[in-house]
Amino acid sequence: MKIAFLITQLTNIGGAQIHVRDLSTALQAAGHDVSVLAGTDGAFAEGLAQRGIPFYHVRHLAHAVNPLGDVRGVFAVRDVLREIRPDILSTHSTKAGMVGRIAGRMLGIPTVFTAHGWGFTEGRPPLQAAAFWAIERSAAPWAARIITVCESDREAALRAHLASPERVVTVYNAMPDVGETLRARPDGSPPRLVMVARLATFKDHPTLLQALAGLKDLDWHLDLVGDGPLRADVEALAESLTLTERVSFLGYRPDVPALLARAQVFLLATKWEGFPRSILEAMRAGLPVVASDVGGVRESVVDGTTGYVVPPGDVEALRERLRALIADAGLRDEMGAAGRARYEEQFTFDHLVERMTEVYETVLGRR
Repeated sequence: MKIAFLITQLTNIGGAQIHVRDLSTALQAAGHDVSVLAGTDGAFAEGLAQRGIPFYHVRHLAHAVNPLGDVRGVFAVRDVLREIRPDILSTHSTKAGMVGRIAGRMLGIPTVFTAHGWGFTEGRPPLQAAAFWAIERSAAPWAARIITVCESDREAALRAHLASPERVVTVYNAMPDVGETLRARPDGSPPRLVMVARLATFKDHPTLLQALAGLKDLDWHLDLVGDGPLRADVEALAESLTLTERVSFLGYRPDVPALLARAQVFLLATKWEGFPRSILEAMRAGLPVVASDVGGVRESVVDGTTGYVVPPGDVEALRERLRALIADAGLRDEMGAAGRARYEEQFTFDHLVERMTEVYETVLGRR
């Protein structure tokens, strides 16, 4: 197959960008002809080039909404697609999904849209959610298939009447495996806790810090990996709770697997998620996970077996679960091993590549 991937930008390194990079690399290794189109370039695009994947910088394809610019973006994408003539177009992110589906329709190219979490689900501001729903509803008929990264997102799409059930397919997110040197030892003491997330509105660092403020009688240290517009606010909160000596703000780090390998517990306190890749990274490393019960979190974390799922914003529930894991090295080790086994069973990258190939071939009538 000749496959073109379209994503809005490659500047911020998030789940959608990593998904496109790893999937395009794997499909190319399997013998397919792959290219990537995006509205920005930079280091991530250079990484694609190093992997031998052709990259096309598309003018006028921007993240922000701009009606005139978006129309120009449609024609710019169309021109690149006309040049490379793919069999199928795989779009990622809301803006690229809209622009790509229009351009694909203009050229008669079958187009697939992968939703890395919906913008209209619970946890979003009502007006913003309504706008996202209108965009997705209008663009949905132009996709041969809509792929969701978890069953929770598929159910949300069907409740929102985006498309018929047979056109909405779940293909779980997945992660390439790592070697033994990047496996954690959850029974290590004192336990090191780690959360990998942007310091931004939809994450919930305040609830995490407030929960930990009630556990000063235990020995632990927290690493917060990630940067964002709320960093100063979160740092100020840590200081007000007298947690400065217990919390390290590491900022953006390219060596997340190594940081997970030295940790004992993974945390994700959040207000909104689709299907977090960070949890899969933690399970891959063999860490127990404590995460907020939002989006598709329960589809990865088995409550009481591979970790704990707690109500979002519930300081007391989070504190109780953290106390149990911090105090019990054996429990950490047991849950971490169960998480690693679940990763191997359901979330290896081979599963993802196989399922995505099936979807593409079905769309093209080859299955």
